[in-house]
Amino acid sequence: MNAPATGLTGPAEPAAGPRDVVLRARDIRVEYDGERPTRAVRGVSFELRRGEVLGIAGESGCGKSTLAYALTRMLKAPARMTGGSLTFRTREGEELDLLSLDDEELRTFRWTRLSMVFQSAMNALNPVTTIGRQFGDIFRAHRPDMGKDERLSRTRALLEMVGIDAGRTSSYPHELSGGMRQRVVIAMALALEPEVVIMDEPTTALDVVVQREILDEVERLREELGFSVIFITHDLGLLLEISDRLAVMYAGEIIEYAPAEELATRAAHPYTQGLLRSFPDLTGVRRELRGIPGSPPDLRAEPPGCAFADRCEHAFDPCRSSAPRLLDLGRPGGPWTAACHLNDPGHRSAAGAPTTEGRQS
Repeated sequence: MNAPATGLTGPAEPAAGPRDVVLRARDIRVEYDGERPTRAVRGVSFELRRGEVLGIAGESGCGKSTLAYALTRMLKAPARMTGGSLTFRTREGEELDLLSLDDEELRTFRWTRLSMVFQSAMNALNPVTTIGRQFGDIFRAHRPDMGKDERLSRTRALLEMVGIDAGRTSSYPHELSGGMRQRVVIAMALALEPEVVIMDEPTTALDVVVQREILDEVERLREELGFSVIFITHDLGLLLEISDRLAVMYAGEIIEYAPAEELATRAAHPYTQGLLRSFPDLTGVRRELRGIPGSPPDLRAEPPGCAFADRCEHAFDPCRSSAPRLLDLGRPGGPWTAACHLNDPGHRSAAGAPTTEGRQS
């Protein structure tokens, strides 16, 4: 992909031009309240630039979906943001502090500037209302000046844009296949021409042929309409194919952030390497698939060192006593950052430990 690359906070991050960045997140923190609060997102920072696809990958429970709901300010109790900032730069050059928007401002902002495609298309659609009526509700709420004929015309155009016959405006969700329902949800997310679309596992539970059709459709629409995408999934292989840059999350944190094209062969973090080993390469040489042993840590407890230490084959003494910093690796095509002591010259030289680069196989 030829979209511009995104940046991420880190010691050597080059400054992004202010007009390039559409969404900037800094130190986002989210907790689920309870007797022992769960720190689901722990200090996540990134910058999304116009027209790019930022992939976010990680195992179930790593905080990906919670982060998506935090970015759209749709967190529900017992979840709550405990820290961080969110800044959105509009096409017109206005900077909005998303955390300071009141309910009415948020209602105007969502779907017109930033929209979301949810995991389950069937749950995102009203089962007792026709597709046309549901699109009409969007336009009545956000484009009250649109007449009935204009709403219908726009709905038909949106359906055709995602490859669905315009006559389906009178259909109910249960009359559509899973892939068609997902396309309808994508069309709804694009109805008001947003600048950013967050897609949370948009192809989950769909067969591989339908997945490919939907991904091709998303890519075509992105190139045609120019919106930015945050694409969230546990499928690292898929993200390597469609993303410009990729953030790998573990235990609520981003532990590696790199150009997607380079990450496939030069991953710096042992967790990323483990993810890469867990799915087959359909075009390269045959190799043994190896999963990651163990389970993610309990996010109700603060790990004394690296959250991945108990599952890492490269762990050494500092990993169990001090949390690694997200360091810029200084690699070409960067910024390329990783939070691993094996890439920290101070710890690595003290322990005589090798770098993790080149250890995927």
